[in-house]
Amino acid sequence: MDVREGEIAVEVPGARDGASEGAGDDVFYNPTQELNRDVTVAVLRAYREREPRAETYLDAMAASGIRGVRAAAAGFDVTCADVEEEAVELARRNFDRNDLPGEAVLRDANALMHDSVFDVVDLDPFGTPVPFADAAFANTRDLVCVTATDTAPLCGAHQKSGIRKYGCVPQNTDYHSEMGLRVLLSAMVRTAARYDKAAVPILSHVTRHYARTYLELDARATKADEAVENLGHVYHCEDCLARDHEFGLVAHPPEECSVCGSGRLLVAGPIWLGPVCDPDFAREVRGRVTEEMGSERRAKEMLDTLAGELDRPTHYDQHRLCKQWGRSASAMDEFVGRLREAGFEATRAHYSGTAFKTDASIAEMREATAE
Repeated sequence: MDVREGEIAVEVPGARDGASEGAGDDVFYNPTQELNRDVTVAVLRAYREREPRAETYLDAMAASGIRGVRAAAAGFDVTCADVEEEAVELARRNFDRNDLPGEAVLRDANALMHDSVFDVVDLDPFGTPVPFADAAFANTRDLVCVTATDTAPLCGAHQKSGIRKYGCVPQNTDYHSEMGLRVLLSAMVRTAARYDKAAVPILSHVTRHYARTYLELDARATKADEAVENLGHVYHCEDCLARDHEFGLVAHPPEECSVCGSGRLLVAGPIWLGPVCDPDFAREVRGRVTEEMGSERRAKEMLDTLAGELDRPTHYDQHRLCKQWGRSASAMDEFVGRLREAGFEATRAHYSGTAFKTDASIAEMREATAE
């Protein structure tokens, strides 16, 4: 069948709602990832102005080729790679159909990345991106874009799998989506640092069942050291929901919660504790979201929230807190407004409709938002 996204029209055999690109024996197109692809195009447009030398782009797992074809329409010199011959032929047809230059090659992504250097590499695998991270960070000049769809290991629901794949301890908390993103960022930053490169997240988001991040590279060992300094641990109380964080690769967890005295503390880490995006760049990306994009409204709303999101790990869930306090939840804007009126920093967070960030303690939140 044929689909249109943005400025292009492509052929996508086997399309079905809820299917993941790369899943199964055939080449699939995942319509639920349109927001991901729309934001990617907007990022590429904005990044060309941020770094004019960035010209070459690798779609490392091409599937239908739609991501690479859209990158070509944004002005990049695109290579699509896939290990399935059907996918490679399909990507070639889609380049031709849109009268766009682009190369599609039958290659394993890791082998290709070891042989070639690209300005921008996009990893959008089925599941974890970890098997491709070393080759990507070793042989990319400017920007590595990463999607992870294995949210259960990332957020701690499948903790042993998360430990094996990502080299840290994730914990399944009420801010599980942010936990997953910060676990992913930790693994990517540590991988880049092995090659004396800093991987700095300039935009990241969690949407539906995936985490997505865009990591700008700096090939200075001193900057890699600075990036590693943003890793640390979160200490989470399972009883009162208070949490604290500590920078450093070695954890020093308290024996009990400093708020309620509970000994039921979860320790997560080392996870990324630094900013998950550059607010100025998020605003630039928003300005590159255009009306022909199918997810225009959702993308702009998400980017607005990201640009204003308080830079602080981790977010709270208003409904979870209100249930803990035995009260009904008020409207989110009213809830956040009361925190601000009480003198605290507070913003909504993009992770869910009831997510927010603040510098207030649990007790201060409860008092400031009381009826």
